[in-house]
Order: sequence, then structure tokens, then C-alpha cells
Amino acid sequence: MRMKSAFSVAAAAAITLLATERPVEAYLDPGSGSMLLQVLLGGFAAVGVAARLYWHRLATLFRRKTDARGGQ
Repeated sequence: MRMKSAFSVAAAAAITLLATERPVEAYLDPGSGSMLLQVLLGGFAAVGVAARLYWHRLATLFRRKTDARGGQ
């Protein structure tokens, strides 16, 4: 019962915040776009390095297991 109460309070707070939104004035300079691109490229590079490091483990997950008699 306590979980439902916490959820209803959180839902009411979210609805209140969304209903009373105000316009904001934000400035994104040209460097923001290049920083976002740099973060995305760095993330792709990190995923590539992690895949390279753990390639053997990943390959064994998808490899077929052979029968004990030597057949497939």
C-alpha cells in the first residue's frame, strides 16, 4: 500500500511540473554540437574496444556446441 502512495505522489508531482512549465532561455554555442559529436564518437570507440577485448567470450556465446562423440 505504501508503494502506491509513493507512486501517486510522484505522479502528481510530475503532472504538476509538466502543467506549469515555463519558457526557458538557453544558449547553445557552436562548441556544444562538436562536444556532443565527440561524446558519441568516443562512445562508439569504447564499444568497439570492449568488443575487441572480449571477442572470444562473445564468440563462444553464439558458437554451436559439438556432441561428445565428435559429431554435430
